[in-house]
Amino acid sequence: MTVGGPRGGHPRLQMPCLSKMERMIVSMQDPDMGIKMRNQRLLITVIPHAMTGNDIVEWLIQKYGISEEGMCPVRGQSGRHSSLSAAAQPGPSPPPQTPYFWTSTKWPATELDYAIYLAKKNIRKQGDLIEHEKDNYNLLHKRINHTWDFVVMQAREQLRAAKQRRKGDRIVIDCQEQAYWLVNRPPPGAPSVLEQGPERRNCHTSRVQLAKNMDYYKREIEYCRKAMARTRVKSSICLEGYIKFNEQYVPHDPIMSGCLPSNPWITDDTTYWAMNAPTVMTPTKLRVERWGFDFSELLTDPLGRAQLLEFLKKEFSAENLSFWEACEELRYGEQSRITEIVDSIYQQFLAPGATRWVNIDSKTMERTLEGIKMPHRYVMDDAQMHIYMLMKKDSYPRFLKSELYRNLLAEAVIPPETKKRVFPFMRKQRHSSPSPALLLPAGDAEAKGEDKSRGPTAVPEEES
Repeated sequence: MTVGGPRGGHPRLQMPCLSKMERMIVSMQDPDMGIKMRNQRLLITVIPHAMTGNDIVEWLIQKYGISEEGMCPVRGQSGRHSSLSAAAQPGPSPPPQTPYFWTSTKWPATELDYAIYLAKKNIRKQGDLIEHEKDNYNLLHKRINHTWDFVVMQAREQLRAAKQRRKGDRIVIDCQEQAYWLVNRPPPGAPSVLEQGPERRNCHTSRVQLAKNMDYYKREIEYCRKAMARTRVKSSICLEGYIKFNEQYVPHDPIMSGCLPSNPWITDDTTYWAMNAPTVMTPTKLRVERWGFDFSELLTDPLGRAQLLEFLKKEFSAENLSFWEACEELRYGEQSRITEIVDSIYQQFLAPGATRWVNIDSKTMERTLEGIKMPHRYVMDDAQMHIYMLMKKDSYPRFLKSELYRNLLAEAVIPPETKKRVFPFMRKQRHSSPSPALLLPAGDAEAKGEDKSRGPTAVPEEES
């Protein structure tokens, strides 16, 4: 729900106030520390979980230590807000508003819903509406006349469904719905609680003036020193970094730089897909160069991860990458196999004397072992991040300097360049192929060419 200010101010001006009130209503319904609910009998109808205004006032005095004088404004304002309006209705005192009608649910109070509510009330009371409701009813009938049949149908269906409930529940729902529309469509002259919150004292007169002694100025000086020592980056340097990052990926963007050897989106040639498949014998040069941009680029590429595993095997640290892959399987795997995967990771990588034990600091190990007792999908996150940073800072730089990576760069395939156009993303003009019926065999084509070279032949005259 959009909460607007009185003069077009901030659209969520009163949301903090209403959120605090909703938290207070939740505390009121606490079975131990809240208001004692009771069933209230109205002739032969029982209203469940009822409370009175005195119960609310007494609970607020006891909960927040408010004096009787301080409760006077609350007595007058409690009935104007959506969370307490249901308890302020005449007759029996139903329970507070259900969360469905709260402002935190952001249920938009549309004209169609209000029209259905008025139509339902008009049918139930046989046209006996309040003056401002009659005016709104007639106005909505003119404004949404094209959907008025739907409005009446919905109102009758809701009344038919309400008859199947118990009378006590029916009274509670009617009171809560009426309270909701009193808040969202207040009567003329009544203040809107969505635009004007509870009255408060002047914050300037009630604010406690802090004594500006020596301790106060010491804290101010310390704060200013920390603010001056804070590292800041110039906007020009940030922009240069963004430009450098984007220029780095320009050759790898098929839209900006085109596809080599051809664009598979506009042609029938699938060589581009075949050369950039997840597993190929020889990768392209652009693909291998991209592994050097960032460690995440290397891990997200299946072929790059396989090459990193080969390198880590030579350095006897392949268990780090295997542990990271097992944690990824745990995070994105099936829910039914979480316990099985966690136990497998513990037995292979974390248990004392494990065959592929990984080096994790003591604090991370303690947190991980404590979380294993109640396994879930993210129980290995701390350990996975520790191993990830270890590979990024130690193994990844040595992989880029290794003979393996240099050989991959040297042996990488460079697709043959095609003619570059000014706008690579534009379609190349294609010509239609000739029909096979128009194609002549080689012998027929030569004979036809000889006939043309000889010129026109004389037609023999018929003998008379």
